[in-house]
Parts: sequence; C-alpha cells; structure tokens
Amino acid sequence: MSDKPNMREISSFDKTRLKKTETRVKNPLPTKETIDQERKREPSP
Repeated sequence: MSDKPNMREISSFDKTRLKKTETRVKNPLPTKETIDQERKREPSP
C-alpha cells in the first residue's frame, strides 16, 4: 500500500454526503483597542 491516494476514489467522491458545519473561532486574537485598554489598566512598576 502506498502513501499516495487513489485518484479514482478522489474523483468519485460525493461531496453532497458531507455534513454542514459552522466554523467558530475559539480563541480570537485581541484587537489593538483591547491591547491598549489592558496596557492602561496595568500599574507601572
């Protein structure tokens, strides 16, 4: 068995059988405004 996929199987794949999913960002990056607000809250050493 090789590591390469069987091209016949790929070309005959039925995309309509796939389930629909909703993509959600679990850990979004903070915006520039959020970072600035956090910096203003921190006490200076």
